[in-house]
Amino acid sequence: MKKAATIRDVAARADVSVSVVSRVLNDTGPVAPEKRAKVLAAIDALAYRPRAAARQLSQGQSSTVGLLLADLTNPFFARLADRVVAEARSRELQIVLMTTQEDPHLEAQALDTLLDRSVGGLIGTPTSANVERWAKLAALDIPVAFVDRAIDGLDQVDVVSIENVDSAATATAHLLTRGHRRIGLVSGPLDTTTGSDRVRGYERALQEHGVPVDDRLVRPVPFRGDQGADVVAQMLALDEPPTGLIVANTAQVRVVLRMLFQARVSIPDDLSVVVFDDNPWTELIHPPLTAVRQPIELLALHAVELIHARMRQKLAPRPRHVRVAAEFSERASTARV
Repeated sequence: MKKAATIRDVAARADVSVSVVSRVLNDTGPVAPEKRAKVLAAIDALAYRPRAAARQLSQGQSSTVGLLLADLTNPFFARLADRVVAEARSRELQIVLMTTQEDPHLEAQALDTLLDRSVGGLIGTPTSANVERWAKLAALDIPVAFVDRAIDGLDQVDVVSIENVDSAATATAHLLTRGHRRIGLVSGPLDTTTGSDRVRGYERALQEHGVPVDDRLVRPVPFRGDQGADVVAQMLALDEPPTGLIVANTAQVRVVLRMLFQARVSIPDDLSVVVFDDNPWTELIHPPLTAVRQPIELLALHAVELIHARMRQKLAPRPRHVRVAAEFSERASTARV
């Protein structure tokens, strides 16, 4: 059987670089007319298969969707990936999964790789960087849907998320109505929409109950690493430590709980605790954790539906912002002061 031609074969036959062939296939940069003609002739002569993929992409018919997630060690994103794959399979879409590990440099590389693969659409949980690259995808008419978080100022992209402000306000009000006035908050970074929105919800609930905000109790930390444990330890060492704690950074829930266990902090006798995201184990440990449950199934469903419709050009150009309500599950980890 004759070996299939590669992009390097095309470049060699056309006497151009591989990057020039890639730009012709994906329309990602300027190419001189004579070079473009040589590349197209070489593709024809070698029957290079990606030409069909590029044509499908331009017609909105590609069946491949990129899934760029922040961190697969975070159970939330692992379960999100599983549901996105299932929803895509039911629509005869193929998923190319990549992860950024919350690193803007890795995110930039992944975006370039997915563009080179001629994906028909992209579902992503972005870092706060690489705005130009994300905007470039949208400018190339490649459908993009952000899920869980968004990028402020990038208004032309579809977004699917939970009601982060309302969810944080609900969690905070739950503790306030039980007499807590010193409530700590561990959030994600403030340059992410999830981090900033959950802080806004927390502050809104405090203001509605006439409780002043103490900046020492509001601690944004990265999604990766163990800083959640450090900042909670610092809060507990204050002259007036918190009696309630909201861990609104899903990636930090386990490290915070481990630190509290090691410090022999009794939940809820010493500290009432609310966590974001309801993993299967949160109701199995002692005590079961009060949690804000993010509806991962709905997040995946809406994200895939949006991308699928965009790829088939079934939606109006205006971006869609889908916000789904999270479920608040009260369990034994919170109590009255």
